[in-house]
Amino acid sequence: QVHLAESGGGLVQPGGSLRLSCAASGSILFFSAYAMGWYRQAPGKQRELVADITSGGNTNYADSVKGRFTIYRDNAKKTVYLQMNSLKPENTAVYYCHTTIRREYWGQGTQVTVYS
Repeated sequence: QVHLAESGGGLVQPGGSLRLSCAASGSILFFSAYAMGWYRQAPGKQRELVADITSGGNTNYADSVKGRFTIYRDNAKKTVYLQMNSLKPENTAVYYCHTTIRREYWGQGTQVTVYS
């Protein structure tokens, strides 16, 4: 079993920043070998990919967050981060950490609310 624990969500005004963290634990001996991703789900909408990072450090972003969000990982800490800058109200959602290790794993989610 793999456990993903997100943290770092909260309330922020438009233009503000937040950094989300996702710490992996459990049966994940070689964290560096696995791709990690951040998804989000806004009320009434489907869950969507925000960004992901491969084991080699290659990154991929949704068009709507390019240039504002950065995903990176610290393999020694078994943690992946999502730095979110210039936040907009439409970024309001529950953000989930994800990985696939023989099966899919999701964290419990962390709420991000961008309010005017």
